[in-house]
Amino acid sequence: MSVSDDEQLGQFKDWWQRNGKPLVTGGLLALVVVFGWQGWQKYQGSQSQGASSLYQQLLETVLTPSGKPDQAKVDYLAGELAKNFGGTTYAQFGQLFQAKVNVDAGRLDAAAGQLQAVLAKPASTTIGELARQRLARVLAAQGKTDDGLKLLDGEADKAYLASREELRGDLLVKLGRADDAAKAYRKAKDALADDAAVGDLQLKLDDLAKGDA
Repeated sequence: MSVSDDEQLGQFKDWWQRNGKPLVTGGLLALVVVFGWQGWQKYQGSQSQGASSLYQQLLETVLTPSGKPDQAKVDYLAGELAKNFGGTTYAQFGQLFQAKVNVDAGRLDAAAGQLQAVLAKPASTTIGELARQRLARVLAAQGKTDDGLKLLDGEADKAYLASREELRGDLLVKLGRADDAAKAYRKAKDALADDAAVGDLQLKLDDLAKGDA
């Protein structure tokens, strides 16, 4: 039994309604996903390049005859990183750099604010620990040693345990708590790898022992 052209057209229309539109829609969606993902990757690449370029410029601010960076330039570049790439690793390393420049210049309040901003939402565990330990030192320099010690409470990643405990010992020495400081230094020493240099830690422990003698 032959099928007329009108019947074939009708069958095709029926099939199209049931299958054609979803196929085309799905195909278009697939194209959007593929090309959208490629576009996103290109965007991410350009973002990374932009952030990297700004961060490199920030580091180069120390390339002066005196070795001291231009404060205005540092603030501008760190601000651009924070504004355009906020929350990224580059932006937060920029804030750490800016804080260091402020510490070197004696602007401890500004440095503390920048470190607190990083610590509030760190882009990585490493950045968070760097901000934590540096902020603890800044607080101690501001005469807020007890507040600095509180930052060092809680569990620390094994990779940062030695440096955190050594810093705890330094702050305890500052408070005159020699016995507690010695415990912290010994804990830091125990956390180091067997082949790690322990010279500075041992000197600190020896100094405490002389004080007890």
